[in-house]
Amino acid sequence: MHARAMDNLRFIRETMERAGTFTAVSGWGEVAIGVTALPAAWIAQRQQTPAGWVGVWMAEAALSIVLAAWFTAAKARANQLPLRAEPTRKLVLSFSPPVLVGAVLTAVFLERGLAALLPGVWLLLYGAGIVTAGTFSVRALPVMGAAFMGLGALALFAPAAWGTAFMAAGFGGLHLLFGIYIARRHGG
Repeated sequence: MHARAMDNLRFIRETMERAGTFTAVSGWGEVAIGVTALPAAWIAQRQQTPAGWVGVWMAEAALSIVLAAWFTAAKARANQLPLRAEPTRKLVLSFSPPVLVGAVLTAVFLERGLAALLPGVWLLLYGAGIVTAGTFSVRALPVMGAAFMGLGALALFAPAAWGTAFMAAGFGGLHLLFGIYIARRHGG
């Protein structure tokens, strides 16, 4: 009887944890994003105009969204986790505002000749989105977000010529590093 009661308590605890957090974040999806960001940085560095540079990173962002969605859906299916649940809604709603701010600032910065500030701003805003969304997910996400924010702050004070290197370090390196950690620690 004691063993059955302990099993029931464990089941209840795990069910409540799943109801409050989004656990389908795919570490391998983060790795895939990191892998695609590195050639994007190489291509972006060779662009002749700020608009061309931004265009490469916008294409990379679109590809990253597709990769994240595909890997997350695959992990959720494999672990029988619902994607249409309250934790998913919270994660998306908390991540979206910094991304929308980044889109508006990108247009303004391009128009006003401030494209050199975009790497720092993007890294900071992406990090802020990851920190806030990470409060509803695995513990590594807020740490990853803080690392992005730190890198973004450094990028804002570094020479403008280093911008693409900061993008590669963040969107490539940090995604690879944390993706591997999440994959190993949280099952894919």
